[in-house]
This record gives sequence, C-alpha cells and structure tokens, in this order.
Amino acid sequence: MKYIELLAPAKDLATACAAIDCGADAVYMGGPRLGARAAATNSLDDIRQAARYAHLYGARLYMTLNTIVYDHEIDEARTIAQQAIDAGVDALIIQDPAYLRMGLVGAELHASTQMYNATPEGVAFWGKAGVSRIVLERGLTKEQMAAICAATNAEIEVFIHGAICVGGSGRCYMSRSLSHRSGNRGECSQPCRQPYDLIDGHGKVVRRGAHLLSVKDMDMSAHIGELIDMGVTSMKIEGRLKDEAYVRNITAHYRRLIDRAIAERQGVARSSVGRSQIDFTPSPAKSFTRSGGDYVYGGKHGGLASFDTPKATGEPVGRVKRVGPRWIELDRKVEFAPGDGLCWMAGGVLCGTNVNSVDNASGRIVPNKMDQLTVGTPIFRNFDKRFADTLRSSHTRRTLDAVLHLAASTEQLTLTAHDTSGNSCTASAEGPFDVANNPDAALGAMRTNLAKSGGSVFTVQSVEIECVGGEVPFVPMGTINSLRRSVLEELAELRKGLQPPKRIATEQPDVRYPMSRIGGDHNVVNRLAREFYISHGVERIDEGYDLAPSLDGVEVMRTPYCIRREMGQCLLRGSKLAEPLTLRHGSDEFRLRFDCKACMMYVVK
Repeated sequence: MKYIELLAPAKDLATACAAIDCGADAVYMGGPRLGARAAATNSLDDIRQAARYAHLYGARLYMTLNTIVYDHEIDEARTIAQQAIDAGVDALIIQDPAYLRMGLVGAELHASTQMYNATPEGVAFWGKAGVSRIVLERGLTKEQMAAICAATNAEIEVFIHGAICVGGSGRCYMSRSLSHRSGNRGECSQPCRQPYDLIDGHGKVVRRGAHLLSVKDMDMSAHIGELIDMGVTSMKIEGRLKDEAYVRNITAHYRRLIDRAIAERQGVARSSVGRSQIDFTPSPAKSFTRSGGDYVYGGKHGGLASFDTPKATGEPVGRVKRVGPRWIELDRKVEFAPGDGLCWMAGGVLCGTNVNSVDNASGRIVPNKMDQLTVGTPIFRNFDKRFADTLRSSHTRRTLDAVLHLAASTEQLTLTAHDTSGNSCTASAEGPFDVANNPDAALGAMRTNLAKSGGSVFTVQSVEIECVGGEVPFVPMGTINSLRRSVLEELAELRKGLQPPKRIATEQPDVRYPMSRIGGDHNVVNRLAREFYISHGVERIDEGYDLAPSLDGVEVMRTPYCIRREMGQCLLRGSKLAEPLTLRHGSDEFRLRFDCKACMMYVVK
C-alpha cells in the first residue's frame, strides 16, 4: 500500500489543530528558533500539544529547522532538535547538513526545499545520506519531477499551493545582498516583490516601476492524480504565515481532491485516519491568492508574473458596465454583501475599498470609495464577507470510528472500546445491579446511550452487549453514560500518546556527493557541514555567501522564470532588447544573465 499525505502549514497551535480537523495528514510548524519563517515561532510546549493532537488521528507533526546554522549556534541547534524529538515531533525539516552530524537520537530528517533539491543526482545523494524525505524545488517541470522520483527510493514531497519563491530555494541571496536580512536565516525582505526599472544595454528604461520579479501563486489542483502516479508521497501547502481561515479553506479543498484521486486508484491510501465533517464549501479563490497556476510544471511559458502588483487581488468578479454618482454595476451577475472587499487597477496602482451597500436585484453596488472607477475596469473581490463569516462560524470536527462491547451482569459492568487501528481501552463499574423487569427495554436503553458519542472525537459504529450469567441488569443511564465517556476519553488519550512509526534513514558513508567542489551557494557556514561534505568526497568548499561582507558581482538568484519570455522578448525568438539588461530599484542594480540552453535566468548584484 502506498500512503499519500496532505501536509498543511501552521503558524501556531490553534492553526495546527484546525488543519488536522480539516483533513491534513500532517502539519509543519516552526519551533522556538532556526526556522525559515522567523515570524512564525512556537514554544516546545505548543509543539508537544500539536504533536499529541495530530497523533490522535494518526497524523504527523513536523518542525522546521530549515535555516543555516553558524558555528556558535551548533549546541543550541542540537538542543532544540533533540528536545523537539523528545516532545513527539515526527520529523525535522532541515536545510543545514550539520544536523546529520549532531548525533540526534530518534531523528527522522527531511531535506527542506531550501537545499535546492532540483536534480536526480542531488536527490539520489540525499536519499542515501541520512534523510528520509526530500522536498523538491518549486521551479521544476513535470518531466524533471518524474526523473527525480525515478532516481530515489526516498519519499518525495512537493508544494501544491501557495506563494512561489521566484529564486531557487536556498540559492537566493537577493535579500542578503541588500541588507543583513537573509532568506537562509528566515528573514527574507522579499525584494522580489519590489518595483524595478528595466534598463537595456543602451541605458534606455524599457519598463518603469514594474514588479518584474513578482510571480503568481501556485495552484496544482488539476494535477493531484499525476503527482500520485509519478511517485510523490507528500503534497504540501505553503503558508506558515497565513491565518487560520486560509489554512482551513485550502486544506479542506485539497482533502477533497486527494480523496477523489485515491478513490480512483488501486493500492493507494491516505496516511492518517478519521473523517472531517466540514460545514462549508472550500474555495481557494476566496483565500489569499495572487491568481494561480501550475508555475512551470507544465512547461516554461509566459504569464507567470504579476507586473502590476505583488498583492493578492482575489477572485475576478467582472468589469464595470455602468457608473453612477455613488454606485457601479458589473457586466456579470455576482452576489455581493456589505463588507465585501473590492480592488482594481487604476493608473498603475492597486486601489481598494469595501462595499457599503448592495442591491443584488438591480446589480448596483455602492462602494465606500470610487477612485478612478470607469466603465470597462476589471474588478476583483479580495474579501468575501459571507464566506469569511461562514468559515468563522463553522463547526468543523474530525471523528474516529469506534466499536463498543459491554459485558454486563448484576455484579459488574465492563465496557471496552475498540478503534479501527486495533487500539482498545476498558472501563468498569461495580454493582450490585437489580435484575431488569423488562429486559428488552433495558437492553435498548443501554444500547441507545452507548451509541451516543457525546462530545468525544469518536463516532460509535456499533454496540455489542453480552449479558454474563444470562440475566439483564437494570443499570441507571447515568452509570452507562459515565462508562462511555470514561472509556472514550481513555482511548483518545491512548491515541495521542501513540507516535506513528518513524522512517529514520541510515547514512551510507561511501556515497559521494555529485560535485567535488562546491561554491558559496551551498551555504556551508559551520564546521559540521564542512565535515559532512568532506566525508562524502568533496575536495574544495567555498565559504557560504551568508558570511561574505559583500555580494557585489555574485549571482544572487537563479530562476526558471524569465523576464524576457514574460515580455515576449525571448532571445530564441528574435528579441529586440539590447543586452545587457539591468534591474534598478533606487540605488540598487542587478544585472540579468540568460542561459537559453537551460532556459534559466540569473540575477547578479
């Protein structure tokens, strides 16, 4: 059986529990420090609670330690990692190979996308070097992903939804080249979302103040079955800084798609148990989104960027058909509500407002502001109040199946609860109890009350009652209810304490790294990482770029996204833009270099 995992993000304990409730098979979240989202940290106590809640459903909890570690932080990193493992974390997501040299006990390690896992050779190496799972770079085509899956026996994890890092993960130093804030230290300043002037080789400004590196978000909804068939184990939602409503909506959406894909295939199952009872209809367009597509999965093409704005515009709802003194009408019939958020582009600027009132019968909308709203303007809804209210008031819960067996006599009651995973708990109540005058009514009352799950996480599928000695006791229903609550609570606590089996990989000492020399882009900044690479055949190791005083002249970004292609100026199709091309933001300049054979763009400080 092949098990497929839906992996959801969580910025805190509440969001982690919400993700599990909505159907996540695993959750990843930051610990106290050293995660790639410095603004999304959690105490070890919250990590412990999140792990216990995940384990209740056979789900897993991963903690991110996916930044590079300096020499003076090695002891702290080792302590945090071991404490997380001891707290019940199922795996650590790492960027720095130093963790493979820390002597961690019981550690399942996953190679973060921050390790720029983009080639079959590299992924095959990490699968033999002590990591159990490799998280792939987002900028890969379907063919590249398939080749990687075929090259290793390690588990493969891919992103299926959320923001795209336009630069290769862990190989982007654009933020670090402008300040002390480094993406490899969880503090990226997101310079890719800033506006730039594009200047050609003659010094002419080709495009002014455009968000030339701001790519749209990812939405792989149409490719779930393909990923399963390819060999992908885990499907990951981006967003450890997103709010709980986003996580609930997107997790519920992909839960439905993955369940559908699993049902259409033999030998495939989800990796956790339980049923999520969701009382809302998930819709990705109603959560934070910069539109969306499959990025370069289906091949490298134009239309990947959003030059006008890096912000989330939401779902398109039509164009302005008529403009009144204080109202507008759209060319499409859409139900609006007071409090909805609308946005539109005007004069190269994203404008926004909320809806004051609406007459859905006539289609007239009264916005709070009407800045430069003219006939023909495309309108987007970036906040759907009704949907947000539905999410806020929903009572999503996840339930587990249980079977109850009651052994009843006039002397004692013994109730045993079994779950579908083979776990069981027993609770007893001492008599004596009177013999029931109406045995059938007494049995019916006991069966009815035992079938109630109350406020527990269990759904009682069946009740068996065995009358020991042949007589049916008359038992107060308060005693029956107390027994049921006690045994189901005990079974839930038992499940929370059961950790899913870990898949700890063994490092093969004789496996050689694919390169004999590695540059500063490999982020080696501590002695343990250096020792690791040397032990695997690397002969020369340059100091990691994060230790460099200046990155002038350094390639600070590599990306399959191409500004030329986006502008219809591909070099292979007769571009008229004179080389070299430069990006300028204030006093900062970046030179663009194009490798047409590999179809890659490089940004040099």
